[in-house]
Amino acid sequence: MTSTVAQPQQDATTQSVTAQAVTAQTVTARAATTHTVTNQPPPLTPYDASEDAALLEGLRREGAGWAEADLRRLGLRAGSEQAQEWGDLANRHEPVLRTHDRYGHRVDEVDFHPAWHHLMEVAVTEGLAGAPWADDRPGAHVARTAGGLVWGHAEAGHGCPTSMTYAAVPALRRTPELAEVYEPLLTSREYDPGLRIPADKRGLLAGMGMTEKQGGSDVRTNTTTATPTAEPGVYTLRGHKWFTSAPMCDVFLVLAQAPEGLSCFLVPRVLPDGTRNAFRIQRLKEKLGNRSNASSEPEFDGTVAWLVGPEGQGVKTIIEMVNCTRLDCVMASATLMRKTLVEAGHHARHRGAFGARLLDQPLMRNVLADLALESEAATTLTLRLAGAADRAVRGDAGERALRRIATAVGKYWVTKRGPAFTAEALECLGGNGYVEESGMPRHYREAPLLSIWEGSGNVNALDVLRALGREPAVAEALFDELDLARGADARLDAAVTRLKDGLAEASPVGARRLVEHMALALQASLLVRFAPPAVADAFCATRLGGDWGHSFGTLPDSADLDAILERALPGGG
Repeated sequence: MTSTVAQPQQDATTQSVTAQAVTAQTVTARAATTHTVTNQPPPLTPYDASEDAALLEGLRREGAGWAEADLRRLGLRAGSEQAQEWGDLANRHEPVLRTHDRYGHRVDEVDFHPAWHHLMEVAVTEGLAGAPWADDRPGAHVARTAGGLVWGHAEAGHGCPTSMTYAAVPALRRTPELAEVYEPLLTSREYDPGLRIPADKRGLLAGMGMTEKQGGSDVRTNTTTATPTAEPGVYTLRGHKWFTSAPMCDVFLVLAQAPEGLSCFLVPRVLPDGTRNAFRIQRLKEKLGNRSNASSEPEFDGTVAWLVGPEGQGVKTIIEMVNCTRLDCVMASATLMRKTLVEAGHHARHRGAFGARLLDQPLMRNVLADLALESEAATTLTLRLAGAADRAVRGDAGERALRRIATAVGKYWVTKRGPAFTAEALECLGGNGYVEESGMPRHYREAPLLSIWEGSGNVNALDVLRALGREPAVAEALFDELDLARGADARLDAAVTRLKDGLAEASPVGARRLVEHMALALQASLLVRFAPPAVADAFCATRLGGDWGHSFGTLPDSADLDAILERALPGGG
């Protein structure tokens, strides 16, 4: 009886366990089914960051077609999974300041993640630092700018030390005996990190320290003092700098008050005898963006420095450096525009909504085409400025005058457009673009810096007025450039006429408005001359003709969206 009674109970238990197992498998299967990922774009990487018609055409037009093969190779590297990961890691693992070693000795070292060093090594090796100054080929400076437009797709922050190294060379040439020692190392294509005697290294990086707490861009109010020593050309500095970028660099160009007035000095981190110079880093700035790059507040106290240029002519000496770094601000903004446009276009190509791909939705096409116009205008202007810089270095007075005014105009306008552009490109990804994993928030945080660095909007706008008032040749050079497109578009001709009339009434209160008109006319003239008709017509109709709204995505019905997107997006529109 026991066995006949127990058997049904055992069967019931077995059935219960079996039922539970079946139920668990069903739940697991359903869970897996609900988590099936659909309607998400594949990773963008690998991609070719040099696949940009405006970039390649500008490279050839401005005299650096010989660099195209190298640029395309660098474009593939910039868009590789490895390079994109380096950019992510360098920003997730930010630089760390070590003021003292374990024994209490002052060291003032900044430690970086290995990804930062990988990015820097590629940039220096590819000639994106000081190398063009040692390259006699016409177009060398254009090739460098084009390289920055491509390699910047990997990461933006490390462009700061390469930019300052590039910009330091022409300033250093004001004192030939210093240039003789340091220029070969600043133009080297070898990345040699670590603080050692500069002359013993294979390559050097340069930083700069101009601004102070009480003045900012008003550098003439600097309070750092420079005291002459018994040795000619050698001074000791005492003071506190407010923004000194890339404190791990080997040498710095610094402004300080000498007996004859504000002067420029070269400050090494390590002195020729191997001892550390007094360069006490008080803290690193906790910045909105540009997180991979260290910006610092150093204190000078008996810091050894060498005079660069005549005493009392610090601003005049360093202005050439400013011209170079302002061009790089334009370049970096154009790079962010292109990078985020590529991201937005990729997402729209692979994401569906309301029964069609996003890329096929008429309003999304309008947004992307409007962004494409802005990006092409920024890239084309950047390369034109680089061409002017290259020819100015080689003695072309007209190009030097154009560079003087157009770089300040471009710095004002293109960097101003960057934040609005990146915000719109981010929005193309919707909520996906608002999460850190997408990379778009990093680009968005980076964009405002470029309008601030090397003079905010007001500083650059007023600098344009100053140039117009003091250097008559700059206005002539600008209108000579604009006249090259005369008669090609009635809207452009009208804009140039208004601009000429506006110069007679130029005033500080209207400086921004005037510079904006200059920038749009200059961009339009370049697009009319060199871009396809669909691009030039849409730009002139909106930016000059007023057939536009107040945000991106408001192109008129007459705009040829298909032609614009086919040209702008990798893989076509």
